[in-house]
Amino acid sequence: MKELGEYLKRTRIGNGVNITEACEDLELSTSQLENIESGNVRAFKDVYELKDYIKLYAKYLGLDSDKVVDEFNGFLFQHTSRISLDDIVAAQKKKDAEEKKVRSPYTMEVKEKKSLWPVVVGVIGVIIMIAILYIIVSNNNKVPKRVDELKSIDKGENYYEFAKQNYGC
Repeated sequence: MKELGEYLKRTRIGNGVNITEACEDLELSTSQLENIESGNVRAFKDVYELKDYIKLYAKYLGLDSDKVVDEFNGFLFQHTSRISLDDIVAAQKKKDAEEKKVRSPYTMEVKEKKSLWPVVVGVIGVIIMIAILYIIVSNNNKVPKRVDELKSIDKGENYYEFAKQNYGC
């Protein structure tokens, strides 16, 4: 990466552009451009972002950006192919531990909310069933107004006489 950064720096100087002017045109900070030119990959947290900066810088300098990005990709492949699997696992655990330390509403994962509709419908259904049962039971247990007359019918009086006296039939 150092060779690529030096190549970009030589090209910038050869084009007669100072670092401040390049930073203003590319809307990058001076430290970002200096880190690219010095080959300091570790100054960037995101490799993809660094790749975009290098591509933008190569276009700005009038270079073939695809060739420059290919060289950067070659560097990445050589660098990452030397990392052992144990180092990758350790780095992932360290990253996970750091992420777990920060707890705020903005960094926490959003949990999917469960729908309450089935519960609401179930509760309403139970309430309706209880109301229907109450109505049925209360109608079956009503005491007639003329309890004495009904009791006399139960004792065996003539139904015809009872209807005739009470209802004029």
